[in-house]
Amino acid sequence: MLLDDAYANAAYIPQASEYPQRWVDAAAAFRQSHAARATLDVSYGDSARQCYDFFAPETPARGTLIFVHGGYWLKFDKSYWSHLGQGALERGWNVAFVQYDLCPAVSIAEITNQIAKAVTAIAARDSLPLSLSGHSAGGHLVARMLAPGVLAPDVLSRVAAVAPISPVADLRPLLQTSMNSDFKMDLAAAEAESPVMQPAPDTPVHIRVGQDERPVFVEQAQALADEWSVPVDIVAGLYHFDIIDALQDAQSDVTGFLTSQTA
Repeated sequence: MLLDDAYANAAYIPQASEYPQRWVDAAAAFRQSHAARATLDVSYGDSARQCYDFFAPETPARGTLIFVHGGYWLKFDKSYWSHLGQGALERGWNVAFVQYDLCPAVSIAEITNQIAKAVTAIAARDSLPLSLSGHSAGGHLVARMLAPGVLAPDVLSRVAAVAPISPVADLRPLLQTSMNSDFKMDLAAAEAESPVMQPAPDTPVHIRVGQDERPVFVEQAQALADEWSVPVDIVAGLYHFDIIDALQDAQSDVTGFLTSQTA
């Protein structure tokens, strides 16, 4: 298809094939070292994949960061990403990692609804502020949480910060990729699920993308920043697969943004 290469990440990242196992190993080690303060596989919906892992800090929590994984709505699960919670935990925040059903078993619109259900379920655990971050397709999904009517007003009012990382913000170009055989979107569906077509939110948003990513990801991040009039960090030297690493660092700009806002 015309745009398949434009959205192909692994082919343009050095040692790309090594990343998934690296993520799995780091995440497993993190879960083992934080087992005493972890609650795993908490159900929020009807299917087996609708669940989340929850990690609490050693001190009373100041808020909860919810992370949504990527994989073009087609692959991966929460078990790859646990280590990304390190930075927020060190800053005294709970961290929840959400997984969801995948295309083509469900539509992207249904996944959006599942993430809204997950955020609502996690919010019900306490009355603390929430922050949302997600990578790639996960960046799309956390941005979708800011659209009118997706989250109930009492939940949305507690969202203090949202950091989409390398988000797919405009789904219309995906109609010209072979992935759409699994997405099964038409133009109306792509428009309805595109954050660039949502009203600008009141919630603080900061977008992050790697300068060395495929150009379309930089363009998508910039387009969303322009439409919403929010900041975007285009970080030199980073690709689609390592742009998320900063979440492990309590001192990184993105971790600080996610854990410093108040709703």
